[in-house]
Amino acid sequence: MENLTKRQLILIVDDVPDNIDVLGGILRRNYNIKVALDGQRALRIAVSDPKPDLILLDIMMPGIDGYEVCKRLKADPVTSDIPIIFITARDDSADEEHGFELGAVDYITKPISPSVVSARVRTHLALYDQQRQLAEQVNARTQELNTTRLEIIRRLGRAAKYRDNETGYHVIRMSHFAKLIAQAYGSNPEWTEMLFNAAPMHDIGKIGVSDLILLKPGKLDADEWRQMQQHTLIGAEIIGDNPNPLLQMARTIALTHHEKWDGSGYPQGLAGEDIPLEGRICAIADVFDALTSVRPYKKAWSVEDAAALIERDSGSHFDPRLTPLFKQVLPEILNFRKSYMDHD
Repeated sequence: MENLTKRQLILIVDDVPDNIDVLGGILRRNYNIKVALDGQRALRIAVSDPKPDLILLDIMMPGIDGYEVCKRLKADPVTSDIPIIFITARDDSADEEHGFELGAVDYITKPISPSVVSARVRTHLALYDQQRQLAEQVNARTQELNTTRLEIIRRLGRAAKYRDNETGYHVIRMSHFAKLIAQAYGSNPEWTEMLFNAAPMHDIGKIGVSDLILLKPGKLDADEWRQMQQHTLIGAEIIGDNPNPLLQMARTIALTHHEKWDGSGYPQGLAGEDIPLEGRICAIADVFDALTSVRPYKKAWSVEDAAALIERDSGSHFDPRLTPLFKQVLPEILNFRKSYMDHD
């Protein structure tokens, strides 16, 4: 008997049950099937475990339509790599073009042909498998080059922290904390690893801030605080607008890790999901390590007090969906932290 757990999983999204029955009848013999009657449920299923290997998506649905569902799936690192095929009654070429622009891999118009659906699904699942295998091969062959490049980035990040009267362990700790939170969030491994390697650059802009401000033992006055806030913009300028995805993420983190969920952060006053996910994750990792570390202007907080502040500021400073994940991985964070204490 075939082991069903090894069969590929297809998510069918359509607000008409008859349409789902037709597609399920075509595909159920060869694949496991999940269904959703609206876009919101489709988004929830897409991030569940196991994730779908492919999504068949209707466009015209109540609430959020298929275009918006596709846009959100492609914007989320948890689901961005899942191939999406639109299956719709819209047969205008402009609709088809828009679907491809949003990231869909195919576009099938209704009424459907069983043989066409089967062939397209089989083809795109095979391509998806090939892409994952190719990615693994490329990653293996470029590992040495990446290791060298990433070590340079880490050391640049540590250079900024040495100017801030720290040992440089802060960037090691916070990047690992950010990785643990991203893993708990469910981000795909490539995105999580990129976050881990970009995070050490978060405070590179402090190279451009005066030592009188960085090392001041007391509270900064209004003008000094304005100058300190400039380190986010300076960091983005140092990293530059580079097409390399890793450096793009490093620039985003440098620019946004001091933004706050309620819009009261700096430098742009972004709020909610307008703050990139990598910035929201690094905000928690950075604040927790900063609070529990000695700084020129303060003693180290206890772990309990720092964790309590992060929980208290959930929904104001921090993304309320990420703070429970921080609490979930806190034991792992503390275990790693023991190996990289400043006194070592």
